[in-house]
Amino acid sequence: MAEGAKIPATTITHLECAKCAKTHAHDTLQNLCDCGGPLLARYDLARAARTLDRDALKSRGATMWRYAEVLPAAEPVTLGEGMTPLLRAARLGKRIGLDALYVKEEGLNPTGSFKARGMSAAVSRAKELGAKALAAPTAGNAGGALAAYAAQAGIPCVIVMPVDTPSANVMECRAFGADVRKIAGLISDCGRYVAENKTKEGWFEVSTLKEPYRIEGKKTMGYELWEQFDGKLPDVVIYPTGGGVGLIGMVKAFDEMETMGWIGSARPRMVVVQATGCAPIVEAFASGAESAPFWENAATIASGLRVPKALGDFLVLAGIRATGGTAVAASDEEMLGAGRELASLEGIFAAPEGAATVVAARKLVTNGWIKPRESVALFNTGCGYKYTEAWQRALTGN
Repeated sequence: MAEGAKIPATTITHLECAKCAKTHAHDTLQNLCDCGGPLLARYDLARAARTLDRDALKSRGATMWRYAEVLPAAEPVTLGEGMTPLLRAARLGKRIGLDALYVKEEGLNPTGSFKARGMSAAVSRAKELGAKALAAPTAGNAGGALAAYAAQAGIPCVIVMPVDTPSANVMECRAFGADVRKIAGLISDCGRYVAENKTKEGWFEVSTLKEPYRIEGKKTMGYELWEQFDGKLPDVVIYPTGGGVGLIGMVKAFDEMETMGWIGSARPRMVVVQATGCAPIVEAFASGAESAPFWENAATIASGLRVPKALGDFLVLAGIRATGGTAVAASDEEMLGAGRELASLEGIFAAPEGAATVVAARKLVTNGWIKPRESVALFNTGCGYKYTEAWQRALTGN
């Protein structure tokens, strides 16, 4: 918040299971519902709307905590996350065939990715509720973010990651003082390790959607889009999807904004992009399924997309369909080429996941799903500097 400004109070009322709708208290540490469903934070949005509006936001600090009324009750553990730039990509747009193409540059968050948002909210609330140690599986950026925010909060943390996690992610976790444990396998195997050991080791688990507040931090991307599009929203949002929390969060944000009277019922068409080597959501969407089966032998250079089974897959699929969206796959080679294109045309050094959105945009313009005059927001979810192995391959072919 701006220096001297009074931080507004949260209006959170309870947690609600996304599967069975059972309510839970928000003033105690919570993981999943008894039925195994993820918990979603609910707010008194009528009360929030009395203090949270465009005029009020003008005097608030440029972090995600400017939306305090619709964030968890906690003294923020913050490194300045949020309010990342929305960049006009005119040259790339011209090449693809779009008049109004934008990139939401999440690589400029602390620790170089959008994961900072979710971990700021999750660690803030975990500290407020007395967690003594934190743990999470990660394919890369979530680990660095958790390690950084745990360090800021003064709470020990354990990061469990596959042995082939990009080296920059491993180094940052260790630099922040985390206990890094490597597992032979995928993020699903790391998740199993955390689940099996958390009770005996005294960890509070902050895995994707296994606690309620990472989604709350991620949803602020949707609020920022509304501000940056001057009280409107783009026609299309293209989002790289592994666990899918960012997409789920933005759909949640749009619903909250409508309830508060900020927008009407129209929504951006939400587009999921995944890797051809790990595309469970893409295949489930195409088949009409409500959830996705486990993707065997997942493989892609985009470590954040190497999620063979997302806990919130049913919420991602519901969000795509509710907004009239779609799902697209991009190959590793397509991502590498698009990453070079985005960098050379727009000066944006993107993660492979971010580059995948360029691939999806081009395919959807080519087949007519996106019209030339529609406004399109691509999300680059991470900084390319953290993907030296992938960029080495993109630049040299090795």
